[in-house]
Amino acid sequence: MASLTLRCSRRAIATNTHTSSNWRLIHTLQRRQQLQQACGRVLAAAAAAHTTTFAAEPKANANNSALVVPKRSKSTCPKKKHPKLVTNKESRRFMIDCFKAVKVPEEHAVAQADLLIAADYRGHFSHGMNRLEMYINDLAINSTDGAAEPKILKETPSTAWVDGLNGLGAVVGNFCMDLAIKKAKNVGVGWVCAKGSNHYGIACWYVLRAMEQGLVGMSMTNTSPLMAPTGAKEAALGTNPLSLGAPAANGDKFLLDMATTAVAVGKIEIQRRKGAPLPDGWAQDPEGNVTNDAELGFKTACLMPLGGSELTSGYKGFGLGAMVDILSGVMSGAKYSTQVRKWTHTGADIKADLGHVFVAVDPACFAPDFEGRMSDFNCRLRGVKPTDPKRPVMIAGDMEAKNMKNVDKAGGLEYLEDQLKTCEELAKRLQIRPMAFI
Repeated sequence: MASLTLRCSRRAIATNTHTSSNWRLIHTLQRRQQLQQACGRVLAAAAAAHTTTFAAEPKANANNSALVVPKRSKSTCPKKKHPKLVTNKESRRFMIDCFKAVKVPEEHAVAQADLLIAADYRGHFSHGMNRLEMYINDLAINSTDGAAEPKILKETPSTAWVDGLNGLGAVVGNFCMDLAIKKAKNVGVGWVCAKGSNHYGIACWYVLRAMEQGLVGMSMTNTSPLMAPTGAKEAALGTNPLSLGAPAANGDKFLLDMATTAVAVGKIEIQRRKGAPLPDGWAQDPEGNVTNDAELGFKTACLMPLGGSELTSGYKGFGLGAMVDILSGVMSGAKYSTQVRKWTHTGADIKADLGHVFVAVDPACFAPDFEGRMSDFNCRLRGVKPTDPKRPVMIAGDMEAKNMKNVDKAGGLEYLEDQLKTCEELAKRLQIRPMAFI
């Protein structure tokens, strides 16, 4: 009996031990399941906070990587594209080849290309490569004579009247400024007017020639009608730019080059090429209202005067534009105001007959130490306390000097894709070697 009781007791203990073990196992499993459910809820909440709802059936050709559990990996952001750069030398070579392809003598081709590359180098992209196609088209249809040599019609010791004979603007301009420089060195002042010319590029190009000789230089030109007089909705004056340059000590200078419109028309073209809007006060629509649409502004071809509307003193820009046309167009016997023909990228079928003015003055004829005083003048302007300490005051010519340094640092010029496409098409059309990139 005792033996039976002992066996029953051992069986009971074993049974209880097994039962207890089972309960511990069940409890562990339940606890694990609860933890998994809790984790699932946390993960689901996190996923909802950082992802958007996906379509039930992703497209077969879609990037389905979002449906895969993300893994830690390196950034997949696209690499920044390196800009296409062209050296000044290569850009100049391409331009010269383009001019020579339309029968321009090499000397004249070099003169025009030097002007255009100088514009790009100084940051005036609207007047550099951007103008090449227009020159080529004019030359191709003989509305400009690439071989013409300017002729002096009348002169005195200090003045000259020149006929450009429909030659390239740079050829006429260089001839006239060199003549003004010669007269200034002889009698102190040289004033030369030219008629029968074409678009002459950046006005400061000719002023720089005088400054290199230690002279003060000025240059002005009229252009095709693009400015709407204050209160008008039709163009009656050109952008009519003017430039003044004065040398200072140690290579410093003051070099102003500005249109008398709010901007040069080339700036509108650049915005159009980029697909960017126009700032307020640049151009008008056909009804005379301010427009921010670059395409509409370009087609309307009605720029606002420097200063914008009448409320913001646009009549002053209108007056300056008229002054330039009187001195360059009316005085020289060239076309002026609305007499001047329209000019487009396809060229023009009639002669431009633009008028220019070139002035050289020897400062030694006046107060002594002109260059030293100019340096002091420049320092006083640059030394004025700026509104933003990170942006010091700059005088005329400083921005161009900065642009040239940037080009030198980059190793070349960066043109807009649209401009490069135009150059590509020109190379094929003229059967010349296309531009090479760095």
